[in-house]
Amino acid sequence: MSTLHTVNKSPFQNQTLISCLGHTKAGDSVLLIEDGVYGAMSGNAMSEVVASMGANVKLFVLGPDVAARGIDAARVAEGFTQVDYEGFVDMAASCDRVQNWL
Repeated sequence: MSTLHTVNKSPFQNQTLISCLGHTKAGDSVLLIEDGVYGAMSGNAMSEVVASMGANVKLFVLGPDVAARGIDAARVAEGFTQVDYEGFVDMAASCDRVQNWL
């Protein structure tokens, strides 16, 4: 039973992303949306934490939200796959449930 976890808060604002990653199970997917996309950026204090905690799950970032924040797509950390809105819908439809971390 796979779960799509979505995180919309910056990891520099609160601990939502860390809490989410601590509750994921192998086979789950984590999608960073809205300000949550800052957690997918390479070269910051969260990069290693996210990479190590996300080792058993699939990590995704919503490309349009990266662009909307003026972030160069090349700054997305290794291990994250960028998806568009259609990809988001496909992910939600293919998972058994969606858990929103607010």
